[in-house]
Amino acid sequence: MTRITVDVNDEWLEAAREALGTDTKVATINAALHAFAVRRQAREIVAAFDQVEMDFAESAEAWRYGGGRDLGTLAEKARDGEAAA
Repeated sequence: MTRITVDVNDEWLEAAREALGTDTKVATINAALHAFAVRRQAREIVAAFDQVEMDFAESAEAWRYGGGRDLGTLAEKARDGEAAA
């Protein structure tokens, strides 16, 4: 663990503490850095999946007992920014 001295905007720190539900300044800063790193990893994972062509044709018939969903338009909706229903 690295120990540093840094000037931090008090309003931003308090806002982050409230959003993250942390009790101390150290915990808040560590949680914020962790959240940022996780968000970056998630973007990289989504980018990797975006490079894979998915075929959801006949997806509704792929599940047993007729309980499947038609995912045929899922990729298009995701690219258009629509929420999956």
